[in-house]
Amino acid sequence: MSDLQPQFALREWQRHLLHPLTLTALAAVSAVLCLIGPFGTLTSLSLVPRAAYWTFLTFAGYTTGYLVSYAVLRPSVSGVAHLMRILVAGALTGFAMIALVAVLNWLVFGIALFGDETLKVSGTTLVISVIVMAVLDLFTRHLSPAPAPADAPETVPLLDRIPLDKRGPLIAISVEDHYVRVRTTKGEEMILMRLADAIREVGATPGAQVHRSHWAAFDQVTSATRDGDRALLQMTKGGDVPVSRRHIPTIKEAGLLPR
Repeated sequence: MSDLQPQFALREWQRHLLHPLTLTALAAVSAVLCLIGPFGTLTSLSLVPRAAYWTFLTFAGYTTGYLVSYAVLRPSVSGVAHLMRILVAGALTGFAMIALVAVLNWLVFGIALFGDETLKVSGTTLVISVIVMAVLDLFTRHLSPAPAPADAPETVPLLDRIPLDKRGPLIAISVEDHYVRVRTTKGEEMILMRLADAIREVGATPGAQVHRSHWAAFDQVTSATRDGDRALLQMTKGGDVPVSRRHIPTIKEAGLLPR
């Protein structure tokens, strides 16, 4: 797994968690569990602690299930293989939830799991986790963007580092202190990394470093003007990008300035 994938997984989890449908569903589940008070919580906990107990478990269960499903179900498989992945992901989530409940019940009630009904409830938790994992898989597929067609252009790894709503064709990358400002057709984002590392992640985007502190996408240049022995690139969005003297041959090669 690359170092970008955990960051991408967390961003996707945040996007799913903050989706109105997700929040509504989790709030509804928490409210129902609070009202019916399973596993003796109706009599052993007052309303506010009971609400906190089930809200915590609901959101923790969703987070655990989502991250497990991302790791186990994300590879593209179908048919029986995918069903087996759902079973494995559900079981892993179930065991994780059993361990979480064990710790929580010990802290709240001073008991291990559910007392005499530990085996019964643990088995029920595993079955429920598998069912929830299947539903979560369908839900995730519904919220996830459609897969790119086979002839889509090469992906741009740098875009995985910025929020989804700002991902678009690259315009420019500029150095600001220890950060780089990534400018796309949909916005800008500051990222803590070196310019050289950012340039390595532009994929097949046509462009080049045109200054010690700037990279520009050639297909986003609207015009280029000489400024003494230097030049300025006017971009489709945002400010101009300066071109240093040593990089003038680069933009001439790209056809942005006459030779």
